[in-house]
Amino acid sequence: MDFNDTQLERYSRHIILKDVGIEGQEKISKAKILVIGAGGLGSPALLYLAAAGVGRLGIADGDTLDMSNLQRQVIHFTPDVGKPKVLSAKEKINQLNPDVEVVCHQEMLNAANIKAIISEYDFVIDGTDNFASKFLINDACVLSNIPYSHGGILRFDGQTFTVAPGESACYRCIFLEPPPADAVPTCSQAGVIGVIAGILGTLQANEAIKYVLGKGDLLTDRLLTFDAMNTKFREVKLKKNQNCRLCGTGEITELHDSEQAVCAIG
Repeated sequence: MDFNDTQLERYSRHIILKDVGIEGQEKISKAKILVIGAGGLGSPALLYLAAAGVGRLGIADGDTLDMSNLQRQVIHFTPDVGKPKVLSAKEKINQLNPDVEVVCHQEMLNAANIKAIISEYDFVIDGTDNFASKFLINDACVLSNIPYSHGGILRFDGQTFTVAPGESACYRCIFLEPPPADAVPTCSQAGVIGVIAGILGTLQANEAIKYVLGKGDLLTDRLLTFDAMNTKFREVKLKKNQNCRLCGTGEITELHDSEQAVCAIG
C-alpha cells in the first residue's frame, strides 16, 4: 500500500526502525487483531495497537462502563459511565487514529458465537477477567488455529503468555480446568492496583505487534509474571502437556460454557 504524507509522518518512528520499516508498517496496517474485553488489560492494548496503525481492530465486550472501572480502564473517561464499553473505546480509537477500522462486537462471547467472531482475525488478545472466558478463548483459538495472548491480573500481580496453536503449550496445558466459581476472590473483593493493567496490557499489545511483524521471540512456552509491589518480573518455562485434553489427547473437540469466576490469575 502507498502511505500518504500524513501517514508517513504518523508512523515515522516505526518506519525508521530496521526491524519494521515500510514493509513492516504495511503488515501492521493490514493486520486484523481482536481484543476481547475492553477493560483493564484491553484498554492499553487497544490504545497502543490503534496508535501503531493496526488496520482492523475488533473489540468484543458486552459490558457497560461503571465508575469503579475508571481506576484502571484508561480508554474510558468519566462522561462515558453507563455507556457500552465497545462504543466508548471506539470513540477514543477514532480520535487517536482515523486510519484504524474499528469493529464492535457488543456481546458476551460464548460457545455458540466465539468461533465465528475470532475467525475474522489474525491474532487475539484475551483481556477478560474470568476463568470461564479464558478457557473458552483458549479452546476456541486452539481449535481454530489462531494465536492469542493470555493476560491476567489481581491485587499487585499479573501474568501473561502467548499461545501458538500446534506449537506451544496452551492454557489448558498449565491450568487444566476452571476452578469453582467461589475459589478465587474477585477484584471487588481483593482489589487490583490500576497500573498493573497497563503493564500487562501493553505487553500483550507488544506480542500482537511482534506476531504481525514476524520479528522477535513470542512469549510462547514462557509464563511471564510481574509483582508490582516489589517491581519484579519472573519467567517460568512451560511445555506442552501431552495429556492436555485439548492440544494433547484431542479429547476436547467442541466448545462448552462454564460458570464464571472473575478476576482470573492462575
